[in-house]
Amino acid sequence: MSLDFLNAFKFTKKKSFLHQLDPRAKLVLALIYTIIALLFNQIIPLFIIFLSLIPLIIIGKLLKQWLKSIRAMSFLILFILILNTLFISFSFAVAMIFRIYIMVSAFSLFFLTVDPNDLALSLITMKFPYEFAFSFSLAFRFVPTIAIEAQNIIDAQQSRGYEMQEKGLINQIKNLFPLLIPLIICSIRRAFNVAEALESRAFGSKKERTYYYTIKYTAKDWIFTIYLLLVLTFFIILKVQFAYMPEFFLWSLPV
Repeated sequence: MSLDFLNAFKFTKKKSFLHQLDPRAKLVLALIYTIIALLFNQIIPLFIIFLSLIPLIIIGKLLKQWLKSIRAMSFLILFILILNTLFISFSFAVAMIFRIYIMVSAFSLFFLTVDPNDLALSLITMKFPYEFAFSFSLAFRFVPTIAIEAQNIIDAQQSRGYEMQEKGLINQIKNLFPLLIPLIICSIRRAFNVAEALESRAFGSKKERTYYYTIKYTAKDWIFTIYLLLVLTFFIILKVQFAYMPEFFLWSLPV
């Protein structure tokens, strides 16, 4: 058992077009692709939407991390496939898999390319209270930390002779218990330490704050946002006029 897949949602600093965009533009990306994915239940439109994300992943130099996030969903994908096939149809199950892939990929792009400090600043620029922005960025920052801590607990349990690499669904579920309890305790301790550190620095005592630097919505951010809105408009029109689309749009897998 390994939780290295959580590092697929850890911010990685790189020089790419996607990394240089404003966090709000990338949030728009994640939200718009989520909305588009929810518009369709057919395989072909969802597959086209999924393919449209691939160039963004390549431009952002995130192919390796993205593949980790996709590979980590194997259990969830298997569960969706079996459940939807049994109760609805195999074609619907495949469509739902593409939908999940689209939503996870879009938000993975967001998490991988947004610095937690920039995220807090963007939320403050959007008139969110500083306390809320700080809490959200802190939670965002702790995801890879918790992953490292969980892996340390797994290594410690294995060094004591506890077998956590057993195959099989039942064994994997059983192996979670010696991991979750220490992880919850460590997380609670960490939360108390953070709270004490904030209190020692008089966090929240002064409402007016100054910042070392600010972020602005530049021309390339507006161009990218307009592009995303055009993509959303195109797929909304496609959904409205779906009955008049070519027959291959309605293609489904044999029962």
